[in-house]
Amino acid sequence: MPLDSQPVGRRERNKQQKLDRITSAAQELFAERGVDEVTTQEIADKADIGAGTLFLYAKTKGELLLLVQNSTYAEALTQGRSAAESIPDLLDAVMAIVRPVVECNRKQVDNGRTYLREIVFGDPQEPHHRDALVLTVQTEKAIAEVLQRDQSHSAGDAATLAHIVSAIMFVSMAATINVTNPVDDIVQEIRDQVRVLLPR
Repeated sequence: MPLDSQPVGRRERNKQQKLDRITSAAQELFAERGVDEVTTQEIADKADIGAGTLFLYAKTKGELLLLVQNSTYAEALTQGRSAAESIPDLLDAVMAIVRPVVECNRKQVDNGRTYLREIVFGDPQEPHHRDALVLTVQTEKAIAEVLQRDQSHSAGDAATLAHIVSAIMFVSMAATINVTNPVDDIVQEIRDQVRVLLPR
């Protein structure tokens, strides 16, 4: 029997169920009150597990936030990539990828800003942090693919430009000056900067 078709054992199912409960509990509490106002004990209680068990899945509250935000970031990226496929204009297509990521990050502003801080300064050996870094790489790859559509950019230049677009997006989302700004304003700020990078 191939490895892929072997049934998942009880232990693995239990681990996945606990992870799902932890993710759901953290997501709900972080959305209600923000990451800074929630304790790991509250998350453990809501997930109906012990605090010690919680730390087997995520060692810090920052890692719990990464766990929660990574899934919504992945969904946003999928949505953006799909939208960009049918948009011929390069700038509009790039912004179709950017907008859902910004929207996802701004659902709860403090959580979004903490998430970005965790990505930049967190431990890259930690699995949830590593997953977040993979998502940023995938975002840049999606943008680079758009930029290569009309052959005006080499693969290397497209990758460099995508990295710059990603940096612009991160700074705009994290900037204290933008804390109270709505999504549309942040997206417009990003668009204004990206526009000058692209050929006219």
